[in-house]
Amino acid sequence: MSPPARRFANSHPGVVIGNFPWYEMVWRSLRGDFKPLQPPAGGYEAFARAWSTPVDHARLAQRPQSPVVTWLGHVSILLQVGGLNVLMDPTLATHAGPLGRFGAPRRVPAPLQPEALPPIDVVLISHNHYDHLCYATLRRLQQAGQTPRFVVPQGLGGWFTQRGFGPVTELDWWEPADLAPGLRVHFTPAQHWSRRTPWDTNASLWGGFLIEWARAGHAAAGATPWRFLFPGDTGYSDDFKAIRQRLGAVDFLALPIGAYLPRDFMKPMHVNPADAVQLMQDVGARQAMGVHWGTFMLTQEAFDHPPRDLAAALEQRGLPADTVWLMRHGETRAIDV
Repeated sequence: MSPPARRFANSHPGVVIGNFPWYEMVWRSLRGDFKPLQPPAGGYEAFARAWSTPVDHARLAQRPQSPVVTWLGHVSILLQVGGLNVLMDPTLATHAGPLGRFGAPRRVPAPLQPEALPPIDVVLISHNHYDHLCYATLRRLQQAGQTPRFVVPQGLGGWFTQRGFGPVTELDWWEPADLAPGLRVHFTPAQHWSRRTPWDTNASLWGGFLIEWARAGHAAAGATPWRFLFPGDTGYSDDFKAIRQRLGAVDFLALPIGAYLPRDFMKPMHVNPADAVQLMQDVGARQAMGVHWGTFMLTQEAFDHPPRDLAAALEQRGLPADTVWLMRHGETRAIDV
């Protein structure tokens, strides 16, 4: 008899997420918990026009040493640093769900298609939820001839190898992996859960990625690297104080600011903007970009609410509004190091 499958847990043993009774999920779905209660001001088409910009493909074709970031919508990020192209949680399909054709609809079109991505060296996957692990996007990337290395949470590697994606590196919390000389990634804890089917709740780990780059001119032994944190999906927890204590202060942070209502359900698994600002301060980030908002119809808040709630949270902490960049879908920015 084979041993029972491992089930993963959060750092705080009292926070158990994912064991929702089926009838609660049906009730919440019928009540409208998993879609916005109202459209953004002016409607979805106006929102998409205001929050989108054409991709600068010539710029993406370069391989910069100093970090450059492109927001591809929701949590999908292209980080170009140290000469590598690192793609995080790519979800470029029309829906966040099975095969990219079902589930939560995308209301802001993807700024590019998988075939238009530059050569990708590494794909980082934070966990297996459909709005983070999109098979349709990865399959099209593969069909375009791309063969990146995948770095994934413990328990998720088999999903990739069974589908012909690879090479694959599985990481446990706090485990590092070298991506290239001078470029290292650590898998960091987060407060969340995992499920791909009704039968695999918490059978694979979840978390975030802290990328360290030995920046040019700082290569001497003992020099402080530049640090980028992509926390994945998370509720607020002491994990972020631990990240700073164990790995050092973060220079740039991909900060989740959306998918937070209704709060009675979402609080353990998704930070709201107030929690997000506290998270940013916990890791000591000087600069952040807002992610996990304004793309898919996932939760009750309107698409244009996260920026307003974020502005209020920053003002309450006495922080400048531009501490967190609100980028447009497809926008590329260089990060000051």
